[in-house]
Amino acid sequence: MSGPLSIQRLPRAFDVSLGNEARAAVGGITAQQGELIAGTAGSSPYLKGLIDREKDWLAEALQQPDEALAAVMQAAQALPADQLKPGLRLAKRRMALLTALADLAGAWPLEKVTAALTDFGALAADVAAKAEIATLIRRGKLPGMGPDDVETAAGMIILAMGKMGAHELNYSSDIDLIVLFDETRFDPDDFYDARHGMVRATRNFCATLSDKTADGYVFRTDLRLRPDPAVTPVCMAAEAAERYYESLGRTWERAAYIKARPCAGDLSAGQRFLDTLRPFVWRRHLDFAAIQDAHDMRLRIRENKGTGGTLTIPGHDMKLGQGGIREIEFFTQTRQLIAGGRDSDLRVRGTVPGLAALAEKGWVPEDVAEKLTDHYRTHREVEHRIQMVHDAQTHKVPQSPDGIERVACLMGIDATQLTDDLTRRLTEVHELTEGFFAPGASAPAGVPAVEFDQKVMARWTTYPALRSQRGARIFERLKPELLSRLAKTAQPDEALRALDGFLSGLPAGVQLFSLFEANPHLIDLLIDIVGTSHALAAHLSRNASVFDAVIGGSFFSDWPGQAVLQADLDEALSQETDYESQLDLARRWCKEWHFRVGVHHLRGLINGEQAGQQYAELATAVIAAILPRVSDQFALKHGPAPGRGATVLGMGSLGAGRINSQSDLDMIVIYDPLDQEMSDGPRPLATRTYYARFTQALITALSAPMSQGRLYEVDMRLRPSGNQGPVATSWASFTNYQQNEAWVWEHLALTRARVVAGEASLAADIEAFRAGFLSQPRDHHKVLREVAEMRARLAAAKSPAGIWDAKNGAGRMMDIELMAETGALLSGNPQRDVHSGLAGAVAAGLLDVAQAQTLKECYDLCWSAQCAARLLSGKVIEADKIGEGGSAFLCRATGFEQVGQLQGALQESYDTAAQIIGSVIKGEDDGAE
Repeated sequence: MSGPLSIQRLPRAFDVSLGNEARAAVGGITAQQGELIAGTAGSSPYLKGLIDREKDWLAEALQQPDEALAAVMQAAQALPADQLKPGLRLAKRRMALLTALADLAGAWPLEKVTAALTDFGALAADVAAKAEIATLIRRGKLPGMGPDDVETAAGMIILAMGKMGAHELNYSSDIDLIVLFDETRFDPDDFYDARHGMVRATRNFCATLSDKTADGYVFRTDLRLRPDPAVTPVCMAAEAAERYYESLGRTWERAAYIKARPCAGDLSAGQRFLDTLRPFVWRRHLDFAAIQDAHDMRLRIRENKGTGGTLTIPGHDMKLGQGGIREIEFFTQTRQLIAGGRDSDLRVRGTVPGLAALAEKGWVPEDVAEKLTDHYRTHREVEHRIQMVHDAQTHKVPQSPDGIERVACLMGIDATQLTDDLTRRLTEVHELTEGFFAPGASAPAGVPAVEFDQKVMARWTTYPALRSQRGARIFERLKPELLSRLAKTAQPDEALRALDGFLSGLPAGVQLFSLFEANPHLIDLLIDIVGTSHALAAHLSRNASVFDAVIGGSFFSDWPGQAVLQADLDEALSQETDYESQLDLARRWCKEWHFRVGVHHLRGLINGEQAGQQYAELATAVIAAILPRVSDQFALKHGPAPGRGATVLGMGSLGAGRINSQSDLDMIVIYDPLDQEMSDGPRPLATRTYYARFTQALITALSAPMSQGRLYEVDMRLRPSGNQGPVATSWASFTNYQQNEAWVWEHLALTRARVVAGEASLAADIEAFRAGFLSQPRDHHKVLREVAEMRARLAAAKSPAGIWDAKNGAGRMMDIELMAETGALLSGNPQRDVHSGLAGAVAAGLLDVAQAQTLKECYDLCWSAQCAARLLSGKVIEADKIGEGGSAFLCRATGFEQVGQLQGALQESYDTAAQIIGSVIKGEDDGAE
């Protein structure tokens, strides 16, 4: 604001005629400003006292309030040590008076008022603390510290908590602080002397702020938010605090740190400390257990403060009472705790910005956020008016009619309007927030009368997930809903046994049960999964956190594609600086997307062909994102990759762009060293050794079991010379091998090869070589003879494991794929998929159009059955053990109504395909069963 304080609204005063008297007492002000001062003085004895003491200053301040505010801050910053107490108190008086008048006039919005008070609080704490540190250094009481260390307070960290941290300070707030010190600034032998000095400095600077003198006080300071305040000193080492939060920190402390920020002292050290606490505050998984913790805290507050019961406005606590400020803050902070670990955009300190962020991300309905924001601002305004009356640290509406009238005057309304408006607002806040916190404990209405096996349910209490008292308590509330959903399934007893298997595999239950309680619609998905897919249910037992993705809002959206997936994973990995943390993050991220594909397939949102493509795109995105991280990590020891670097060549199903939920990844690593013989790093390696070890590091990054499991199993046996060859192949060796040494089966494998990650120019060269090499003319008779021999070896090595093994055996997937590869090789067709290969077989004269179409249809049926079967059990299924849900999914995925019909169709498909392929590849019997 550049001009005089303009009046946008005028408090209703007890006696507005005092305006002329105010103008006489405070010269140089306008009539409106005089009425503002008179109304303020008539309603607030506290502010009247400030006006009387600051008449001369106020006249000038009202003309240029922003400049006056800056001058107050500047003067406080420059105070000499011996003038701190009176100087800061004078500054606080002027700050409080100016912000109050600007607030009452409506010239400053709530956020500017609270920010001004908060910034002054931070400045006062900083000036007072550094004055004490300077004294200790001068007296030699902080070992190793000199005058230059005063600027950073010798490592003292002052964290603003609560309203101070969120820039939401009110007129008579305590300032909640946590004071620590950076012990790394001191020699270990000097630790105890340093801590003693820091404790003394903390006590002294807090006294400077909070002692009442003839000039009043600056701020009351509250240090009780520090770890275990009953037994710890007022200033403790940052490392000790970090250990406490890692081992003993509670949910309310996590919530408190949402608003924490370094406000004084060593700001850089303070930020480093908060960075170390990020995993404590922001859990990696959705944390719905925080709802119960917050609800328990609310109940304890109501019990201890007596704020429950019927809503009445006189004496109502605007902060802790029903529908008050704390309920809005708890609602906001709890939602932030639930999802902030996964979405950094939710990690904002202020209540209003927090509600806006939650609404934007879909965690809170937009209309609810708007209503709570409006109520929060009004609640804070009322709280300010209550505190303005007597500078009292209270949040309670006055009991007396006169007291309520004074507050109403400062609001510019009458007492009846104030009471009616507060009743409406407090009631609506309570209604909007109570349902979120208070979980229903009653059984759902209309539960079908199903007699479940009591023996099965009796053993649930022995499972790890239900051994904790808290987990068992939440599950008991959840159980009626679970049984209700189970009762509605086609085979309730079968579904119960499936749920039993899921519960038995859960290592812990509090978080998952809390998630279900807060999101009952997920129970349907759980029942669907455990009643249908053993593989997905087993995966869920070990990785229950993948349900987080379902809550994220886009779980059932269309598939984003490989490019978007890779960019998303790249962005997530870039936020982690530690290599192992990156690998764990990649595993967690991949599991969520893998689970998503499985659920979409299970629920019929995609078919087997689409699922296969999505699994392959996911694997490709993971390899492409992981490869540069492995390269960077490896380069730290051995230097950058010599020459052009390496590429990953996907083979088999990965190369063809279609894998199932249990597929290994067939890969070859090809590198081009150009003319470099050694790497250039701290521990240089010969080029061949460099890439061999790099490839092992890549395999480890993809397949090593870590805290989040493994990404994929990796199969390198398709590389030149198989298991006898080096794990990484040079570009020159690869081309020479393919041209001069490779067997026909290796040329067949090349028809499905695709570069999935790595150096772009080398990738282009590989693809150009592949296309050119495949286009070369070949001896059909020789190729068919070797294919026949290969087919015979496969038949001897891998007999089909029954009718449901759609992969191995004559006329099944591998047999049709072999035919397609043969067609691609003999026709020079560079396309990788089976349908294109069979079209190539027509072009090469191996098949007629009708035979090719029949094989395509046979292959599609095999793939649909195989992809569904892998999702059901992770291995070859047994029809009598997959249950009704599994049978229904298998039929739905393949387009049949009954399992018997599907079995008959599969057998007919196997026989037909085997006969066609056998007629083409001479020397092999017809393969019919």
